[in-house]
Amino acid sequence: MASIAAQILDALPQTQCTRCGYPDCESYALAIASGQAAINQCPPGGAQGVVRLAAITGQPVLPLNPDNGMETPRSLAVIDEVWCIGCTLCIKACPTDAIIGSNKVMHTVIEAYCTGCELCIPACPVDCITLEITSGNASGWDAWSPRQAALARARHAASRSRQRLQPVAEPNKVVATVKPGTVPPGASPAAAPLPPSTSLSRQDVIAAAQTRARALRQKRN
Repeated sequence: MASIAAQILDALPQTQCTRCGYPDCESYALAIASGQAAINQCPPGGAQGVVRLAAITGQPVLPLNPDNGMETPRSLAVIDEVWCIGCTLCIKACPTDAIIGSNKVMHTVIEAYCTGCELCIPACPVDCITLEITSGNASGWDAWSPRQAALARARHAASRSRQRLQPVAEPNKVVATVKPGTVPPGASPAAAPLPPSTSLSRQDVIAAAQTRARALRQKRN
């Protein structure tokens, strides 16, 4: 990675949330370095993040682009065990492997590894994942430390390495079978259950999660 791109990547919060419009923080860093993306597309980094990127790139400081979302306090994903059906879709969507569980077994979020990226929320077919604010009113880099960013970056890299090492003979697919009536009362249409025996590749799951996450954020904004 070129020096400027490496510096930009080091300055990003590593939440891997895709709100910038790119699949991960590294892709966004490369896009900024090559002049293909602006420095104001990272809501998790907030206004402080834009200032840091401006200092690295020599570009003027800009307000966050509202199309990418707003700067908000840090939050963590919480899974409601009453409604979790153990479909593993959220596990596949998580960029830092912060969710543990197995097929038809309740899943749990490891708080220390969760970046609050929100990609697991639209991936859940029964709408059993919510967000809890953990930083009070603090947002951006006031709510996220360099140590947490380094951990998230390392876990994302490890997750990608494992994906590349998966045997070709065993495609990374997940089968989600949702019985009628298992959607909790009040679940949003975006959380409608998948058809029985729906087979999705990991790339399909992540792409769908990203699309639905953006749609949900736009509704909230």
